[in-house]
Amino acid sequence: MAKHPQYSMTTVSKYLAEAPDAVKAYITDLEKQISNLAGIGLALSKEKDMNKLLEMILLEAKRIANSDGGTLYMMNDDNCLRFEILMTDSLDFHMGGTSGKEIPFYPVKLYTDDGEPNNSMIAAYVGLTGETVNIKDAYKAKGFDFSGTKMFDEKTGYHSQSFLTVPLKNHEDEIIGVLQLLNAQKPKSNTIISFKSDIQTMVEALASQAAVAITNKNLIKDLENLFESFIKLIASAIDAKSPYTGGHCSRVPEITMMLAESVNDINEGPFAGIQFTDKEMYELKIAAWLHDCGKVATPEAVVDKGTKLETIYDRIHTVATRFEVLKRDEEIKFLKKQLKIQKDNSLSKKEKKDALNKARSLYLKRIKQQVDDKAFIEESNIGGEFMSQDRKDRVNKIASYRWKDNGSPKPFFSEDEIYNLCISRGTLTPEERKIINDHIVVTIDMLEQLPYPKHLRNVPEFAGGHHEKLDGTGYPKGLNHSEMSVQAKIMAIADIFEALTARDRPYKKGKTLSQAMRILGFMKNDAHIDTELFEVFVKEKIYLKYAESFLDPEQIDEVEL
Repeated sequence: MAKHPQYSMTTVSKYLAEAPDAVKAYITDLEKQISNLAGIGLALSKEKDMNKLLEMILLEAKRIANSDGGTLYMMNDDNCLRFEILMTDSLDFHMGGTSGKEIPFYPVKLYTDDGEPNNSMIAAYVGLTGETVNIKDAYKAKGFDFSGTKMFDEKTGYHSQSFLTVPLKNHEDEIIGVLQLLNAQKPKSNTIISFKSDIQTMVEALASQAAVAITNKNLIKDLENLFESFIKLIASAIDAKSPYTGGHCSRVPEITMMLAESVNDINEGPFAGIQFTDKEMYELKIAAWLHDCGKVATPEAVVDKGTKLETIYDRIHTVATRFEVLKRDEEIKFLKKQLKIQKDNSLSKKEKKDALNKARSLYLKRIKQQVDDKAFIEESNIGGEFMSQDRKDRVNKIASYRWKDNGSPKPFFSEDEIYNLCISRGTLTPEERKIINDHIVVTIDMLEQLPYPKHLRNVPEFAGGHHEKLDGTGYPKGLNHSEMSVQAKIMAIADIFEALTARDRPYKKGKTLSQAMRILGFMKNDAHIDTELFEVFVKEKIYLKYAESFLDPEQIDEVEL
């Protein structure tokens, strides 16, 4: 078998040196085109902005073919080709893409109203068949409808001649768009010529690269949208789980991002060197949406505990029944006493009257005391910011009452009921508060199990740090100032401010702006929140921006700065 001759680089260089100038020029141009294709492939893979990406594709196709005009269509869900970018250099015509000008033309339908393939339009035909169409002269071509093109030419004085229409097929051989070039030109003279076969091949190669790049971008975007929607679904489920914290998971991200954006805009002071990238801002937003995801494991009886005596049901109704039993027993005792006095013949008429009045007075006094005690217990059951010791003593005094259950005397309150009614703040016992607080431990455990991409790896730290305090007294890890990231400190302020102003808490009304800011100020002084971030929160009036969108008008009052 004959062997292929072996050529050294010296021999190749010699042949090239002796080649005609036209051959040298062709080879040089080919090398340049291949280099440009490699370069555009790399650029397409890096570009994040879809408008810039699409425009880059059209511009490169025009450069390869040296065409005067070009149009890029993208396939939509309605079996139509949507105009994305239009360019014609000689008419200084640029619409869509990065131009900021909307394209007023209707999408090209792939099928007629009768459901038949729209094969008369070149773009539609290519979008349907996936075949490249190369037209030398639109005015002489047959089989396609160029009436719209000719009307455009009449209006503008332009002359549309050569067309190259190429499908954009992705890696699954799906047609996602169509690239159409208009009027190829000779390099220098700008004379209109047809699109040569080698040019067509290179444009097809570019279209293939472009389709993959576009599909990848869309796939990444779709996955991000799915991921973000799933996260918001979890947050919505947590908010829906309890009528008392509804909206918290969706409102905290609003405050978080407002504060983070303000930090980004600062060019002096302690935050002068901090500039969150788009990826870091996205990471923080995801963390804010997930900051309470551990509440899915918190028992509803604790999350929904709207009063101190509430378990599966509010035991205040049982207590009210006991008071009714006391009232009944007092009434029976009074009636028996009244009957006894009336039957006592040893008493004079006046003595009977005095005895009856005394019995009635004692009865009414006891009934009034029971009514007052019942109202007091009902009020105490609601909870609040603080319960004084004298109120706790009164609860214990009422607990000394005895009532009859089916004739059997019993203590008026159980030990657990006394314990709950004497809760100092809010409606939760220390044990229940620990269960609530443990949601952050569950949050961290849940989030640390997820396989994050590189730009989301800090989500567990950001989300899990919003209950930490700068002095190390927070939970669950007791981190101090130096151990907390700026993002976690931002989320801590956002979480506290939302909780203070929330209108849906079971034991309190939403605080006014001035009250909430005063409390945040105290927390700043006690090293519970970051001083510098609080100053940004105040100076940039983030509290007011948030209030105008999410608080009731009566909560928005004057804040003394």
